Amino acid sequence: MLPPKWVSVSPKRNRAPKIYFDALPRDQTLVLDKWFAPLICATAVPCWYQKNLQNTTIKVYAKCLRPDIEYKTLSITFQTSCREVVTSLLNKYRMRHRDPNLFYLTMEVTVRKAGVRTVLVLDEEARPAALQSCHPRGDSRFSLQTRRGGLVKIYDSILMPASQYKSLLISDRTTVDELIQILLSCYNSKEQVEQFSLYEVCKSQEYQRKLHPDDCPLQVQQCWGSPSEFHFLIRRNLDFRPCRKTRKLLGPWTPELPTIPCSSRQNQPAPIQSSLVSDSLAKQRSSSSYTDYENYFYI
Repeated sequence: MLPPKWVSVSPKRNRAPKIYFDALPRDQTLVLDKWFAPLICATAVPCWYQKNLQNTTIKVYAKCLRPDIEYKTLSITFQTSCREVVTSLLNKYRMRHRDPNLFYLTMEVTVRKAGVRTVLVLDEEARPAALQSCHPRGDSRFSLQTRRGGLVKIYDSILMPASQYKSLLISDRTTVDELIQILLSCYNSKEQVEQFSLYEVCKSQEYQRKLHPDDCPLQVQQCWGSPSEFHFLIRRNLDFRPCRKTRKLLGPWTPELPTIPCSSRQNQPAPIQSSLVSDSLAKQRSSSSYTDYENYFYI
């Protein structure tokens, strides 16, 4: 569908209004002119949306998890992020005690004609399936890599009475809430993260400091002067109340409210008003030209 012949579009003017579709990938946003939008909306957009929902397979080399693991084939969608791929790998091998922030994906791209090989470090929000579709199969390869971390000791007897403490290897950007989630996963607990808090305990000064949910325990530990005097303690929040969806019930019917007139009673005399109704309100009702039922509130 072309623009009308009496409409001239000058290249010096601003571009026509653009239409953006949120259903498309972030790195492949479709931009349409207003004249061609009606033609493409019915064809291209559903195709892109269906492609995003389709499953494809990627091969991830994950020897860093275990020496006997060469690679793992995963079925993902075009919307699956690298963060989700790492979490899926840890769950498949039952490594829920491992910190996902310690792992990241790299993509090795090979140009056969030029004989050039490039290794790209992927961001957590990158989408491996979309990147793989840009290269022929066999020319790209995904590998799981590890970051350097630190060891933290958390006294977690509140989670397991038989346990005194647990030592975990975490990343320097792992937050308090993520650390608590790892601890709950170690014990297969279904409790919520919001039920617990992490405290920094100093033995010599005899104080406990509650950490913010966004604090990084490994960074806090690196600020300790003498690590033997400090440790982390997980405690239950006594003021935690789970959010429950409750139905809003209507109160009992009060006899003081006047009855709603029916159409069959319009010719009958009006009922006696309650003593709680003021005289001014009664005069206003009697002088109104509308029917009586329009002055009542319906529940």
